[in-house]
Amino acid sequence: MNGWLLAATAVLAVGLGASLWGVSTGPLGRRVTAQNLSTALLCPGLLLLAQGYDRTSYVDLALLLALLGPVGTLVFARLLADELAGDPPRAWGPTWAAAALGTVVVAVLCAVTGPGRAMVKLLIVGALLVGGNLIASRALSGGFAEVDRG
Repeated sequence: MNGWLLAATAVLAVGLGASLWGVSTGPLGRRVTAQNLSTALLCPGLLLLAQGYDRTSYVDLALLLALLGPVGTLVFARLLADELAGDPPRAWGPTWAAAALGTVVVAVLCAVTGPGRAMVKLLIVGALLVGGNLIASRALSGGFAEVDRG
């Protein structure tokens, strides 16, 4: 076992364990927020696994998850808007922590990978991951009310 696999195990065990607990228990707001954070934690884990096992196909999985995860959360936010309006979830601490984790993992992997196509793909994954989850978290907390007014 190398350091990349150890880091991936730590990210996946701690992050996804907490996310699974949040998704399976508690009020609706916490469950939807935990679902969003699970995407933000699974992507860095997949990137670390890709480096640890030297499998570039895991980066493709992370790219797909970074693209579709926040989109799924936005669908949940739209469908559950009435239920979430009374007490919108606020999890900015965990959201920024997950964004920082994704940024650090992508930055370290870019430094290790070096310039080239692989680094561009990592930067795209990082931008989609961090930007998408921040937008999805803001939508969950009711932050885009001006869009609803048309």
